[in-house]
Amino acid sequence: MAKRILHVVTNVSHYDDPAEPTGLWLSELTHAYHVFEKQGYEQRIVSPKGGLCPLEPRSLKFPNYDKTAKAWRADDARMALLENTAAPEDIDAADFDAIYFTGGHAVMWDFPDSEGLQSITREIFERGGIVSSVCHGYCGLLNTKLSDGSLLVAGRKVTGFAWKEEELAKVDKLVPYNAEEEMKKRGAHYEKGLLPFTPHVVVDGRLVTGQNPQSAKATAKKVVSLL
Repeated sequence: MAKRILHVVTNVSHYDDPAEPTGLWLSELTHAYHVFEKQGYEQRIVSPKGGLCPLEPRSLKFPNYDKTAKAWRADDARMALLENTAAPEDIDAADFDAIYFTGGHAVMWDFPDSEGLQSITREIFERGGIVSSVCHGYCGLLNTKLSDGSLLVAGRKVTGFAWKEEELAKVDKLVPYNAEEEMKKRGAHYEKGLLPFTPHVVVDGRLVTGQNPQSAKATAKKVVSLL
């Protein structure tokens, strides 16, 4: 039977300032989707509220806008997947072997406190599945607790978009919190690559995390190797 992957995307379209647009960092979805597709995996997309997933404008510009992202935007059927995402209540976690949280700064607002996403993540992990994220996607793991009440990330090695990368991207004044610090506060062992904006993936058992948009493909390949 084909393995099944659940991708998580955002519903948020702007920073606290409505004049500052954000959304899904498209290549973080498309790179992973492409890797999983080549394996013949079945894939579905969920968001905290269901429905439309907006795109981060900066992810649609060179050099972030590569052939997988362009191909997705040119494909009406693929774009429809982002216009009509499932809501958590539409998802049976038992159907999936892995969950993959995509990024874009938007997820900092709607991922951390989605009880629906937390429930799905907990069930997949406790059933022996893989929990993965890339870039800001790790914000979706901040508050997820296991059945024993412990935080999923506590005592585990993780990576995700670094504060240094926020500063270099000149959005450190726009983001609602320092995700790297919030991870550390929860007892996670945060790691990052030597150089910002280069691929870096951390694997801790069945928890797979990638640091930045450049890490999406490598993160997906790690998930494949574990599956």
